[in-house]
Amino acid sequence: MKPIFRFLLLCSFLLLFSSQAAADDAAAQDSPFSKSGVKLLSGAANVATGWLELPKNLLLVGQQKEMPASGVTIVTLGVFQGVWYMINRTGCGVFDLVTFMFPSNPSVDPIYVWDDFSRESKFMGPR
Repeated sequence: MKPIFRFLLLCSFLLLFSSQAAADDAAAQDSPFSKSGVKLLSGAANVATGWLELPKNLLLVGQQKEMPASGVTIVTLGVFQGVWYMINRTGCGVFDLVTFMFPSNPSVDPIYVWDDFSRESKFMGPR
């Protein structure tokens, strides 16, 4: 391995573990290390689980009250919306992974796809 790659890998692990150690302190939750750690973990999780937006959006489209009762419409719209949200969540995860060293909040709300499965995801820039 090249020395710069080893250095960056070591720094990322140190940020990850330092944010876990400081998680108990309420004042430390807004620290740059904590934000970077959360951003790194959520980015990796969103890249790995972005595909869960597909079943989530099928469920959400089926639960909308203004939607006609046609199953074909629900499946078609749910698949299109789910694929779009899957691309967005995975892309935001890649963005958070690449920019985790700049402390900010993750760019997806809810941070993880499983946090609130009955709520539509929102994709924002760095906050």
